Amino acid sequence: MGTPCVLFVCLGNICRSPLAEAALRVEADKAGVDIVVDSAGTGDWHVGDAPDPRAQAVARRHGIDIGGYAGRQVTAEDFHRFTHIFALDAENLKNLRRIRPSDGTAELRLLMDMVPGREGTGVVDPYYGDDAGFDRAWDDVIRAAKATVAGL
Repeated sequence: MGTPCVLFVCLGNICRSPLAEAALRVEADKAGVDIVVDSAGTGDWHVGDAPDPRAQAVARRHGIDIGGYAGRQVTAEDFHRFTHIFALDAENLKNLRRIRPSDGTAELRLLMDMVPGREGTGVVDPYYGDDAGFDRAWDDVIRAAKATVAGL
């Protein structure tokens, strides 16, 4: 089996999915697991944009700089390039299933399905809320990252 390639997908690729990308990079590095990680959005509103300043602040509090990340939109090629595509919520999973090419090979599922007891739930979108929402999002994605590394 080759190197796992994981893509995290939320709506705009500036809040949850970049945090999930950062969390998995850190956990894989700690575990010595070789993995390719990226993130994207189903929408195109933030293509080329850095992550939300609040997401960057949460990552910095955990010793991670995500300021160099740039938003991008999911492409048909992603369904061939990545072995696993994790949606951050049910709506994005639905959109991914809709745009998935018929010959797409990536395993597609909800990120929180990796966390026992959280199956079928999403990471709440913190964009329109307060800073505490970003802390909750981080707590979810780091738990999922630990479970993902353990499951690969």
